[in-house]
Amino acid sequence: MRPWTAVSFSTSARCCRRSLARISVVSRIPTIVHCGTLEYVWLRYNFRVYPTSVQQQSLARAFGCARVVFNDALRARQQARADGLPYLSDAELSKRVTAAKLTPERAWLCEVSAVVLQQALVDLNTAYRNFFASVTGKRKGRKVAPPRFRSRKDNRQAIRFTANARFKVLDNGRLRLPKIGDLEVRWSRTLPSAPSSVTIVKDAAGRYFASFVVQAMDEPLPETDSEVGIDLGLTHFAVLSSARKVAAPKFLRRAARKLKRLQQDLSRKQKGSANRKKAVVKVARAHARVADTRRDWQHKLSTAIIRDSQAVYVEDLCVVGLGRTRLAKSVHDAGWASFTGMLEYKAARYGRTFGKIDRFFPSTRMCSDCGRINDKMALNVRAWHCPCGSTHDRDINAAINVLAAGRAESLNDRGARIRPPAMVAPRGEAVIRPDAACSTRSVEGISVL
Repeated sequence: MRPWTAVSFSTSARCCRRSLARISVVSRIPTIVHCGTLEYVWLRYNFRVYPTSVQQQSLARAFGCARVVFNDALRARQQARADGLPYLSDAELSKRVTAAKLTPERAWLCEVSAVVLQQALVDLNTAYRNFFASVTGKRKGRKVAPPRFRSRKDNRQAIRFTANARFKVLDNGRLRLPKIGDLEVRWSRTLPSAPSSVTIVKDAAGRYFASFVVQAMDEPLPETDSEVGIDLGLTHFAVLSSARKVAAPKFLRRAARKLKRLQQDLSRKQKGSANRKKAVVKVARAHARVADTRRDWQHKLSTAIIRDSQAVYVEDLCVVGLGRTRLAKSVHDAGWASFTGMLEYKAARYGRTFGKIDRFFPSTRMCSDCGRINDKMALNVRAWHCPCGSTHDRDINAAINVLAAGRAESLNDRGARIRPPAMVAPRGEAVIRPDAACSTRSVEGISVL
């Protein structure tokens, strides 16, 4: 029986700490597709694969060919721009790749699947489109840099096979890839449907993964009456509006001693030597174990919150800005952005409500009883008293205010007007005419000029 014959999906990673080194399940934000009364979603399933030594050489050859095609296409577009020529289209780049296979310098491109080379061009085209959309303002968020050249020394190498490559999951559980062979896959769960594409990834620790893109149906959970607001922090990773506090595991801090020793061993190795390469892999494996443990813990916590709450509201934190402060190491160790991303896509997957509160909302300084906004407080102030007579815990009060703000936005997102509409000013009030007399009276604190 093929691995996708049974339908099974669990949002949390089913791997204990002992098996984190061999199984890693990564979920991405899904793309929802409406089909009649049903809603389909595209999900990504990640499994560990164990290629043989010969297959590792074939994969290395495929990684190198895809990298060369990507760099050649990028160099061609940059040269065309420098010469004042028109922008090279996607079809023109594809023709150049086909013609390059017939030359003696690039004849070794025929040793790998043609789909791998075409997908490298697709990645370049996507990078250019994202860059153009960011420059013109069509893409929201941080500015996207133009594509850069790939290096064989990059920590992450990846190739992608689509349905045109005719990859296949065999009955014995192995993954058959063209011109590579049958890879051993460690299946931790079954796929809900036949995959549309598979990406083979090699990380910095030397591990290989197969990432499948599959189509699945939404699985709404039974509705509940519970709603929760979450205040994220460093002392406590998450404080819920129900007064529950989740301690911060601090995975990176706990592994700091081992990482320090491995970094010291790496610094003593001679550059370019074989021992230095081995030391680099050891450091990468230690960091990978920390990342896998953090991801597994966040999956379990986010799944529990989504399962028990009908609506989840969090504060929109500026993680990039906080990463430039003296608390940068603790902020990156917490992993707030990945946790909120898990809450967002799991809420969409299981029929829950998810909302983000404005990052400038004074959730900490506002009294949850009377609504009074107090002055700014230092971080060492964990409890404070309001003039109305209420005594608040700093984090619990912030979580309650986040829940209240989330409920207010949820009630008004159905078209209700929460502020007066904009009106056209009368002609006499729109501007000040040059011949109008200016008043010499002033209000205290506002200059007449």
